[in-house]
Amino acid sequence: MAGTLRAVGRFSRMLWHALKGVRTARQGLDHLDAQQQQRMVENWAREFLSRAGIALHIEGQPVAQGPVLLVANHQSWLDIPTLHAARHCRFISKAEIANWPIVGHLARAAGTLFVQRSSRRDTQRTVQSMTQALRNGDILTVFPEGTTGNGRELLPFHGNMLQAAIDADAAVQPVAMTFVDARTGERSFVPCEAYEDEPMLRSLWRTIQTEHLVAVVRYGTPEKANGRDRRVWAQDLRDRVEALRQPSLVAVAQASPVSKPQQVAVMTD
Repeated sequence: MAGTLRAVGRFSRMLWHALKGVRTARQGLDHLDAQQQQRMVENWAREFLSRAGIALHIEGQPVAQGPVLLVANHQSWLDIPTLHAARHCRFISKAEIANWPIVGHLARAAGTLFVQRSSRRDTQRTVQSMTQALRNGDILTVFPEGTTGNGRELLPFHGNMLQAAIDADAAVQPVAMTFVDARTGERSFVPCEAYEDEPMLRSLWRTIQTEHLVAVVRYGTPEKANGRDRRVWAQDLRDRVEALRQPSLVAVAQASPVSKPQQVAVMTD
């Protein structure tokens, strides 16, 4: 019963926070400069995690400015707000999401780059759009697994989107996300898919019923292709992300007080 009541309260606060975000997005952010817009998105995402009862712990050093392509593992519906809370970036998303209720408004306000991805020709256009964004100095993020994993092991990395970094001569920064139980320091898979094709709402409900959950984001060292083609580079980056998925769990438990889920701890390697 306590878990159900906790989840109802958290869901209500999360929904209200999302609706406030939509209202802000509709009013427009044109009166803010780029840095102010980025801070607004980061603050909104951190508050979203807080309302979900999730602490945020950051290891490593996120890039200060672009151009850079972030390459991250994909394990849950929380990945996008978690990465936004850690450091603002532009995600690559299919164009249909722009028209989704609530989510579409929030995605546009966060600077999402919407692309068509239904064919090889569309993939080429996506890479071209990403290349131009990187040349403009943006920080982009992709999930090279191409789908949501189960949090336990990484899926193969696809190299198509890395071509944009090669063409723009931009660095790629590997990023790993894990969830940890702050009481034990052990990895938690509560927000991840319990089984294939689990509905997101079921995962969401299970997550907001849970106490002492910490989202851990660990940044690696940026690197350039240095002559590697996208397939070889994709495998190397998968190895980097796999290594980064082993954070100092004891330190996480000590650094993330469960009474203050909005606290952010930033550590350098």
